[in-house]
Amino acid sequence: MRRAILSSFIALSFGLVASLSAPAPSYAQGAAKGPSGLPLPRFVSLKSRKVNIRIGPSTDYAVSWMYMKSGTPMEIIQEYENWRRVRDAEGTEGWVNQALLSGDRTAVAAPWMRGKGKDIYVNMRRDPQATAAILAKLEPGVVLQIKECNGDWCRAETNGAEGWIAQAEIWGAYPGEAFK
Repeated sequence: MRRAILSSFIALSFGLVASLSAPAPSYAQGAAKGPSGLPLPRFVSLKSRKVNIRIGPSTDYAVSWMYMKSGTPMEIIQEYENWRRVRDAEGTEGWVNQALLSGDRTAVAAPWMRGKGKDIYVNMRRDPQATAAILAKLEPGVVLQIKECNGDWCRAETNGAEGWIAQAEIWGAYPGEAFK
């Protein structure tokens, strides 16, 4: 009995060490692929106005959260059959059916700055450079439609305003990620 417990403990320890020493995924280049063949993790958005987030990958699992706005950005962190484990900008995680997700890219302006003060804004600029003219000042938490990112800046649109936002000031694109 003790030998079996010791063997199990040793196997568990080796597995834990192996998982801790694995390299972290590189989002901008060659992310791991999920069963769908698409990169994991990756950003998507909610397709529907009402989306249930469940505690497991099936309608048999309880609903833990309901989102009430289409276009909300989500990060897919796991796949199981036609279910996707997602995380939102605040770190809430759960499972959603893939049919309720869209490949359209959206982002949240500096969600980590919400509630930090009245005069905190994210600048939307005319060109992708810090010295470009400011077109709009966005409050933290504003949802943006992302058109493209070059690794440092993202061209985005919200409420009729279109311009460039520093990639480090949004949640919805990985550092260094470039796409059109």
